[in-house]
Amino acid sequence: MGEPERRLLTPEEYREAHASPEFQELKRRFRAFAFPMTVAFLAWYLLYVLLSTYAPDFMGKPVLGNVSVGIIFGLLQFVSTFAITHIYVSHANKRTDPIADEMRERLESHAYAPGHADRAASSHGASAASREVRP
Repeated sequence: MGEPERRLLTPEEYREAHASPEFQELKRRFRAFAFPMTVAFLAWYLLYVLLSTYAPDFMGKPVLGNVSVGIIFGLLQFVSTFAITHIYVSHANKRTDPIADEMRERLESHAYAPGHADRAASSHGASAASREVRP
């Protein structure tokens, strides 16, 4: 016995899912994390580049033997990249993946299809995961 035959989603199902309160909440949560984090990282990177260009004496100042401020700042770029990745994975696991998993299950079961029994519940109220709003 194999899995039931999978059928492709219709454009109407995609439009219905896209318009759902769950998807809107998913986009809001992702953007609330991604945009500020992107701005913060780009500002940090720009600071590094500007200091390297316009403050070479400061960046060349030895801190520990031949290790300069510029080398430390450069290595911290890598550290901050891994930290942001770790923070994002934690954020996604707690705040966006539950909604995305629920939506995927509903899409795979064609709950967004016209006339589907679960469609009424989805279009008139958000799921428990998407109703929970945190700052």
